[in-house]
Amino acid sequence: MGEQNIRKISSDQILAETISLKSAGYRLVAISCTNKDGLELSYSFDKDYDFINLRINMDYDTEIESITCIYHYAFLYENEIAELFGAKIKNIAVDFKDKLYRLSVKTPFNMKKEEE
Repeated sequence: MGEQNIRKISSDQILAETISLKSAGYRLVAISCTNKDGLELSYSFDKDYDFINLRINMDYDTEIESITCIYHYAFLYENEIAELFGAKIKNIAVDFKDKLYRLSVKTPFNMKKEEE
């Protein structure tokens, strides 16, 4: 098994890169998010044990396009990330509109500092 391949891309490249990977036979494995000077999203793909991560670092206010038009099942990952981190994901095929979970706090994992 080779090294992990992490490709850093901008938020506006996500659809083109995802289409390219799907056309090459890759499957979506996971989408994850963490706080790292804004949001860091990692889209993970696999084909025959070749694991590729598309990594996007963006501010909390940046909008990103949903990849559900390419991988429909991404709607669960994207709803979760939008609801828990406050990521602005546009055009999710099945959008729960922040009702995927019952939360006592809105976007509990969003570390954006409130302006004073």
